[in-house]
Amino acid sequence: MTKKSTKAPAKKPATKTASKAAPAAKAAGESNKVAKTQLVDMVAEKTGLTKKQSEEAVSTMLDAIVAAVKEGKSVGLPGLGTLSVRATAARTGVRPGTSEKIQIPAGKKLAFKAATTLKGSL
Repeated sequence: MTKKSTKAPAKKPATKTASKAAPAAKAAGESNKVAKTQLVDMVAEKTGLTKKQSEEAVSTMLDAIVAAVKEGKSVGLPGLGTLSVRATAARTGVRPGTSEKIQIPAGKKLAFKAATTLKGSL
């Protein structure tokens, strides 16, 4: 009795070299983003609080910031910067591809202005 081997078709190699670099960084555990759990760990380590207490403190602070911004208030974070809501005016735009003129309505956007101490330390 002979066995027939069925091989899967060969996969084409990726043509982008940038896509190969990103998984290597993730595999090494290095990322440019600090997650909420990492913030909780940092707060727990620096303050001596438990992780549960630190998570409550971080969550409460973030909730307070979001609530203030939703009300249209500016939030100043010493040494970091200021979060504020800015109004955008209605304007005419052009739809790509068709060159059709469209009306973009007025709205609001979130703005962040970095503190000079933060800018100076970078």
